[in-house]
Amino acid sequence: MYNRVETTTDFGMTIVKSILIFLVFGLVAIRSVLAADAISVEAGYGSHTDMARLTWSSAWSKQWFTDHDWVLGGYWDVGLGRWNPHDAAGGNHEVTDFGLTPVWRLRPSQYYGTISPFAELAVGVHYISDHEIYTGRDMSTHFQFGDHIGAGLTLGQNHDWDVMLRLQHLSNAGLQNPNPGINFYQVRLSHWY
Repeated sequence: MYNRVETTTDFGMTIVKSILIFLVFGLVAIRSVLAADAISVEAGYGSHTDMARLTWSSAWSKQWFTDHDWVLGGYWDVGLGRWNPHDAAGGNHEVTDFGLTPVWRLRPSQYYGTISPFAELAVGVHYISDHEIYTGRDMSTHFQFGDHIGAGLTLGQNHDWDVMLRLQHLSNAGLQNPNPGINFYQVRLSHWY
């Protein structure tokens, strides 16, 4: 009897924690979307799973090393994505992914022409709707850390389009086992306005 009550209490706390995390993400997302400077679409693949994501970005006003050849700046990224696993082992579960990520971007201090390179590095937080992606890949928790590295080109007369290739890794950083993580190889297209 005691174990049954404890299990019910644990389940109730899990629901409360999930709702609180969802609300925090929701409030931050709404604030970021209203102040967005860019919108992006991403598509990728990794570990028998296709992914797609829509993100809103808000550029930081602060930049560093502005008197050098390369400038360090960044932006906040708020994303809503969907994972579609198709593993042969079965038990595939579609996953909704909410993410909030501070992104560091290194770019030339001067634009020459209509094409300019950049590189990015980021570590953020994600909430996934189902931690069991497919049979044999259980991420253990809804809460995940997401980091990525990427490189791309800023295009256009106003440098308002980005095309980027990036590698993203999501895992719970060992907070709970198992922790298989998942890697996505992604293509991202952004429009800054």
